[in-house]
Amino acid sequence: MKTQIFAVLGGLTLVVTGCVSTVSDTHTPAIWFGRDYVGGKYERPLDQVYAASIAAIRTDGTLLTEYIPHGTNSVVDSRSLYGTVNDSKVWVRCDEIDPQTTQVTVQSRTKWGNTDLDTAHEVEKEIALQLQMAR
Repeated sequence: MKTQIFAVLGGLTLVVTGCVSTVSDTHTPAIWFGRDYVGGKYERPLDQVYAASIAAIRTDGTLLTEYIPHGTNSVVDSRSLYGTVNDSKVWVRCDEIDPQTTQVTVQSRTKWGNTDLDTAHEVEKEIALQLQMAR
């Protein structure tokens, strides 16, 4: 009887969880429902915003991976990074809208796969503060 209950609970866990796409075009196991990202636009070049994003992750947590695509023929230049802040996984994507405007998307999930909008907001605000300090 205990094995049947354990099997049913395990099956429900697999149904509820799954793979979620991240803003850096990768996938991570997580609970698939719920909003987990925030965004912002800054009137700064992509290089400045990306440097501020790196500084924000390093200030609050640990930077694990940077992804800068080389040799692509895409119209939009974008860069991504991945790190941990407050024991949550954080992905940041910087997209160049035009040479002086950059859009930032910050996505955050807890280590158990739940959404973590508080950490995403915290990192997005830290990016804005890093940009303000760079002036």
